Amino acid sequence: MKDYTAIADASSKLVELLGDCVEWEEQAREDASYDGLKVSFLPDAVIRVNKAEQVGDVLRIANEHAIPVTTRGAGSSLTGGATPIAGGWVLDLSKLNHLKIDENNQLARCGPGVVVADLQSLAAESGLFYPPDPSSKKFCTIGGNIACNAGGLRCVKYGVTRDYVLSLAGYLASGEYVEWGRATRKFATGYNVRDLWIGSEGTLGVVTEATLRLVDLPPGTRTFLGVFESDEVALSSPGELRKLGLRPSILEYLDRWTIDCLQKYVGTDVFPGIAPHPMLLIELDGSESQLDEQAKKLEGWLKKTALAYRSAHSLEEAEELWEVRRQGSSSMKKLATTKLNEDVVVPLDKQVELVGAVERLRAGYGIKIGVFGHCGDGNLHVNLMYDEENSVETSRAVSALKELMSKVIELGGAISGEHGVGLAKTPFVREQFNKAEWQAMLAIKEALDPNKILNPGKIFDVFHPWDQKKISTILSWELEHEEPKPQEA
Repeated sequence: MKDYTAIADASSKLVELLGDCVEWEEQAREDASYDGLKVSFLPDAVIRVNKAEQVGDVLRIANEHAIPVTTRGAGSSLTGGATPIAGGWVLDLSKLNHLKIDENNQLARCGPGVVVADLQSLAAESGLFYPPDPSSKKFCTIGGNIACNAGGLRCVKYGVTRDYVLSLAGYLASGEYVEWGRATRKFATGYNVRDLWIGSEGTLGVVTEATLRLVDLPPGTRTFLGVFESDEVALSSPGELRKLGLRPSILEYLDRWTIDCLQKYVGTDVFPGIAPHPMLLIELDGSESQLDEQAKKLEGWLKKTALAYRSAHSLEEAEELWEVRRQGSSSMKKLATTKLNEDVVVPLDKQVELVGAVERLRAGYGIKIGVFGHCGDGNLHVNLMYDEENSVETSRAVSALKELMSKVIELGGAISGEHGVGLAKTPFVREQFNKAEWQAMLAIKEALDPNKILNPGKIFDVFHPWDQKKISTILSWELEHEEPKPQEA
């Protein structure tokens, strides 16, 4: 039950300090009630701060009165990380978007509201490069990327968000200011709380400024698309290319089911005359001399290994090859009312086994499942499509999802590689850790957020009862009918 007296007292203090930054209007609250997961829980207020110190004021008041606080940037989370499931206040950081490039030290200082593509664009003007590139980079923010340790297509060569964060400044749940790390390339002083905040999804503190490492901008790229006889051949590419001394900046895989789906969607074959088979999108980067040498090696491998391949000789041709990767997800959205994108990750040598397990789930449960993603680092996106209004199909999808998560863990993988836990994966995250690991994480949460005001309902907590149908569907909880057993393939 809500303590309405406490909420009223806290709200009065909040308005006194922040005035127009606090929004109570129903439309503002509805807009902040959901993110990319499309599951809605109405907050009591939306607070759009425009100064970093205001974050400290909000958290101090919230902590004193036990008001839940859910931090929000662009709201692009696909797992419900920015969904205010416990109500309370949504803390919108999108106006904290200051950005400065320090060319001499090759770093960027920026607020959490900075859009990733804007950072990359400004860095490029100085010949510098911020590599993490989630597919939502044109609108997602640095704060959200830090919250879930976002990756993207270039992770195979350049790594993820964590690899570029030098320091984080912000506020604890108590409203006290802290800075973790410093604007230096090395920092070995005390506990590394900076990395605890990265990937914590706003459950341990709120970032108000990040100092990010930049690298030299690659002067050129070469793009290739190949089609292969089998998953085994395509997914052996990380090791085979490494043996050739190649480090692609991008190495993307699409399974034959995804290729079949997108060819029907666009009405043309990617490789005319060749039936749907697994494909790889490969991009190299570097200087012209480096690219000439790398491209020669890669084309030699493709000639021996692929059924066919295409290479881009211009930016326009590269865009055509990229469209194959981009249309994979778009084509799937046309197949059903609901699409769950599971960003699982497994060791490189277990990817074939994972794809095989997905094939068995597809056949056994009779639902549409496509696999594509970053095979260079084992982060494959398993997409389950189903009609949410069809109770039997929904139940089958839920059962398949449970089996998928168990299989990923069995293979030594993780249930999320870059999207985070949010709401969608909270029911499964406990399986990922043993008792000692789980207790250690709980102790950290207790130490940094003893009143549990920061983003409740994510990672550790499972709220009951669910008061909306879709949350039951996505979280595989409390379905009214018995889950079907897999059919014989």
